[in-house]
Amino acid sequence: AESVIRFWERFRPDAVWVLADTWVSAEALGARVGATAEDQPLGGMAPPLVRTARDLDRLPPAGGALAGRCPLLLEALERVVQALGKDAFVVACFDQYPFSLAASLMGLNEIMVRLVEDRPFVEALMERCLEQGIEYGRALSRAGADMLSGGDSPAGLIGPRLYRELAWPFERRLIAALKSVSPRPVSLHICGRALPLLGDMAASGADVLEIDHLVDLRQAIRLAGPGKVLWGNLDPVGILAQGAPGDVRRACLRALEAVRQSGHRRFVLSSGCTLAVETPEENLDALLNTVRGGD
Repeated sequence: AESVIRFWERFRPDAVWVLADTWVSAEALGARVGATAEDQPLGGMAPPLVRTARDLDRLPPAGGALAGRCPLLLEALERVVQALGKDAFVVACFDQYPFSLAASLMGLNEIMVRLVEDRPFVEALMERCLEQGIEYGRALSRAGADMLSGGDSPAGLIGPRLYRELAWPFERRLIAALKSVSPRPVSLHICGRALPLLGDMAASGADVLEIDHLVDLRQAIRLAGPGKVLWGNLDPVGILAQGAPGDVRRACLRALEAVRQSGHRRFVLSSGCTLAVETPEENLDALLNTVRGGD
């Protein structure tokens, strides 16, 4: 919470995010996580938690999955909302959509094999992951988030057909469940070259699509349609972390011009994914000053 608040005080962005890493829900369901390197997010530190149907029975039951660091993130969110809620749009990340969470629990390689050899097992695990996402997302909404965000990046690795058959229905169910009890908009993020999936992503019920820098912005606008908010899509490494302020300014202007020429009016200029630790402050100043019309 203090980190987010200090970040806002230094840069004054329109929105701030409250999240830790992509292992919060996996840890809540029993995965062992830890620091992978200095100044890096936590990650898995043990063999996959789920390997057999018997392992499914060991997962926490529905209604009791807010363990691990979930309470810590909820407390942080409440503190950020109390401090910044009148001045900033507060986004809370419910971590992962069901396929991505299942991949963390089963292991990415193993889930790819099981998709072919035993899809019912993968779907059974995703049902448990769906319960976690619903419970955690609803708790974040009650804690005061202005928007709920989740990622499903591993789903971008299985191709459009499998995405549509497997990952997308669970995304849609999670989004519908969250929106049934909360007026908060819900966002969907898939890293990388998500353009082949974008039409389905737009039909998931998500209010906002977070797009990475590898997605052509003009094509994304066309596929998403006029009513969908697009959030992105500056290169977080090549431009924001490794570029100069002039590079950042030019990238911002290109993105804004693409949106203007497309006639789209629902766009948030941001990084395409999480900022790297080494991102220079002057590059973030360049981003925000470009939007505000400064130098």
